[in-house]
Amino acid sequence: MTTDVQKTYRGFAATPTLWKNTQFSLKQFEFDETGILEDAVQSIPGNLRLGQRLESVFKHLLEQSANYDLIAHNLQLKKQKTTIGEIDYLIGDRKSNTPKHIELTYKFYCIDTSISEPIHRLMGPNRKDMFFTKMEKIRTHQFPLLYSNEAEKVLHSFNLRAAQLAQEVYYKAQLYIPFNPEANSLSWGASLIRPLNADCITGQWMRLNEFKDHYDQCHCYLPKKYEWVHQPHLEVDWQSHFDTVMEINLKHINERSPLIWVKHPTRTLERLFVVWW
Repeated sequence: MTTDVQKTYRGFAATPTLWKNTQFSLKQFEFDETGILEDAVQSIPGNLRLGQRLESVFKHLLEQSANYDLIAHNLQLKKQKTTIGEIDYLIGDRKSNTPKHIELTYKFYCIDTSISEPIHRLMGPNRKDMFFTKMEKIRTHQFPLLYSNEAEKVLHSFNLRAAQLAQEVYYKAQLYIPFNPEANSLSWGASLIRPLNADCITGQWMRLNEFKDHYDQCHCYLPKKYEWVHQPHLEVDWQSHFDTVMEINLKHINERSPLIWVKHPTRTLERLFVVWW
C-alpha cells in the first residue's frame, strides 16, 4: 500500500511548474524527478507544515539526483540578531559546472475572472496569498538578498561569491478555474491564465450553492492540509454530500475555503475548492 510519504513525493513530482523557461524575468529550474522518485523517498517529520514538508521532499530529490549537488539549504541571513531573509537552496549543476541559487515555491491558486489582468487573477483560496505579490517579492527582495553583506559572509563559508551564482525559481502550482457546468474538461481554462502553464490547471472552484446543486449525488472527502498535494485516490473515508455541506459551512464561518475530493457515481475522482467569498 502506498504510504502518505510516497503520496507526497509523487504529488510534488506530478505538479507542473507555473511557467516554462523564463517569465517575469524569473527563470524556472528544470528538474526531472521521475527517474529518482522511488530512491529519494525518505521519512518526513509529522509536525511540519505543508510548505516545510515539500522543502524536505525537494531537498531529498536533489540529494538523489545525478545532475546536481546540494551545497546547502535554508540558510538564514541575519543582520545583528534579526533574520532578514533566507536562501532556500544552493546547488552545483554538474552539467554546466555552475552553482545555482534556487527558490522553491508551491502554491494553490483560484482564478478570479472578475480581474482583467491574467497575472493578477491568481489568488489563494482564502483570497490571500496573491501570485503577483509573491512573484514581486522574489524579484525585489529574495533574489537581491544574495548580494547583501550578510549573504556574502554566508557564501564565503562555501567558497562562493554571489556573482558566480545563477538564480532560478522552482515555482510549482495547482490552479483552480471557475466552475463551468457546461464544460466537459478543464482545457477551456487555458485562455484565462496565459502566459502561464495550462498543465497546472487541476480543478475548479465554486461557491457553496453550486456545490449543493451539482454534486448532490457524490461522495466527498476533505483532505487534511498535508494531503492537498496528493493525487486523489479511493482509499479514504468518503462521506455523504449532506455531511460534507455541514463541514463546509463550519469552515466558511471561519473564512476558510476547503479543498474537496469528489467521488462521482461512476467512481471518477475530482478535486475542487468550495470558497467562502
